[in-house]
Amino acid sequence: MATAANPTRDDFAKMLDEQLGNADDGGFEGRVVKGTVTSIENGMAHVDVGLKSEGRIDLKEFMRVDDEHGLKVGSEVEVFVDRIENADGEAMLSRDRARREAAWDKLESEFGEGKRVEGRIFGRVKGGFTVDLDGAVAFLPGSQVDIRPVRDVTPLMDMPQPFQILKMDRRRGNIVVSRRAVLEETRAEQRSELINDLAENQVIDGVVKNITDYGAFVDLGGIDGLLHVTDMSYKRVNHPSEMIEIGSTVTVQIIRINEDTQRISLGMKQLESDPWDGVSAKYPVGMKLSGTVTNITEYGAFVELEPGIEGLVHVSEMSWTKKNVHPGKIVSTSQEVEVMVLEVDSDKRRISLGLKQAQRNPWEEFADAHPVGTKVEGEVKNATEFGLFIGLPGDVDGMVHMSDIAWGISGEDALALHRKGEQVEAVVLDVDVEKERISLGMKQLEKGAPTEAGAAGSVRKNQVVTVTVLEVRDGGLEVQVGEDGATGFIKRSDLGRDRDEQRSERFQPGQKVDAMVTGFDRSKKPTFSIKARQISEEKEAVAQFGSSDSGASLGDILGEALKKKEGE
Repeated sequence: MATAANPTRDDFAKMLDEQLGNADDGGFEGRVVKGTVTSIENGMAHVDVGLKSEGRIDLKEFMRVDDEHGLKVGSEVEVFVDRIENADGEAMLSRDRARREAAWDKLESEFGEGKRVEGRIFGRVKGGFTVDLDGAVAFLPGSQVDIRPVRDVTPLMDMPQPFQILKMDRRRGNIVVSRRAVLEETRAEQRSELINDLAENQVIDGVVKNITDYGAFVDLGGIDGLLHVTDMSYKRVNHPSEMIEIGSTVTVQIIRINEDTQRISLGMKQLESDPWDGVSAKYPVGMKLSGTVTNITEYGAFVELEPGIEGLVHVSEMSWTKKNVHPGKIVSTSQEVEVMVLEVDSDKRRISLGLKQAQRNPWEEFADAHPVGTKVEGEVKNATEFGLFIGLPGDVDGMVHMSDIAWGISGEDALALHRKGEQVEAVVLDVDVEKERISLGMKQLEKGAPTEAGAAGSVRKNQVVTVTVLEVRDGGLEVQVGEDGATGFIKRSDLGRDRDEQRSERFQPGQKVDAMVTGFDRSKKPTFSIKARQISEEKEAVAQFGSSDSGASLGDILGEALKKKEGE
């Protein structure tokens, strides 16, 4: 008969079924149950979990800190039942598996709630490290150890510290954790607290932590701010290392705090006086001064007038004579140059400068040094279809029109006589400073060239001569007296009295016409007029055959004059 103190086998089986379920249906195996330590011997703990036989567990599985297992006979422990009975008839129990199962239950709950978990880094594996999460082993990728790359992880080994679970799969036994996520979250919290203590326009000291091409990061006591290179100084700074160095303490002003991104912008130049204040009065338009070339671009060169004040010399204002040339071929960096202030815009902080305006106009200089009629010598720089360009003193060019190259031949034939690079002599006919043009003549230096005073075979003013059309232009006719006489020009308005006659296209090269010499230009070339000849003949006819007051028409008078001329 069974008693409460001595339960029968059926009573004991019932108690086990209540605790674990029926053993026949696998209720024991694969579960964590409570057991009692019955003895400790030979490094093993004997644990009774209520099965027909006890199980043995290595004491190492109970050791956690300082190699102490902390067990004694009668201690109650949780173990994992791997098998109810092995070949020796013993229960197969595991403390480690029990701890892992318990850890997984806890970790799944904390993962679902997004909580941090505590663990210890205890080993290295490919691509990262292993972490003990109180019995469960997790993988810590190398990129998740710290915010910045860590060369030596030894100081972090076997040290309790928080981790964030990124991913876990109990079926596969995989857990991935991150230490970096915890640090970033902690830093974000610290940043928020620090930012609350800062304010825009506040002046604060900081330590330079890092320098880049675009600026420097300054530690403001646990939070970093960016000191951009453009906010370091009013003067041009090519690289931040020119102004500061890593580890140095700098005084900065907080320019801006972005509450959304928690980014802080810093400035140093804001603590200095602005050199642009009163710049318009300091640098009036037309003022000449010296500066240093600091930067050269495709469109011009920047010139520093004083620290913090730079002006731009546009490529079009760099040289009187060098057109379409890269600024780098005119000036060089660090070169001292003289410039003129062309425009000042204080609001946009811009000053337009001129390099060529600080020098005298070379066409003015040439005109002063070489008045009309001066003989010059130069190299043929270029030959075009209408004339020759000659290089002259002062780096300017003069042009000899084809009609002014030689006497007695056509312009085309005259052009064919000269080649690029040839040294020639010419005389200055005209200088137009505004249009930057210099007109030259070569034939005027030839012996026997026609003059107003006249020489053998020359023409004189008011003389009516027969000329041959050399060239027909929109503006008139290029003509020549005889076969090798003087050449000159008949303007379109001088081709006839009537408008219909003032069309140059009604003439052809080689055609002969009668014209009056009306004068000579600066180059001593004669000017002709058909219109003046017609008016002169009309006046002569009226004077010779009577006036219109006598009742005879002008047509009658001219007709009578023609008859007389034919009769002669």
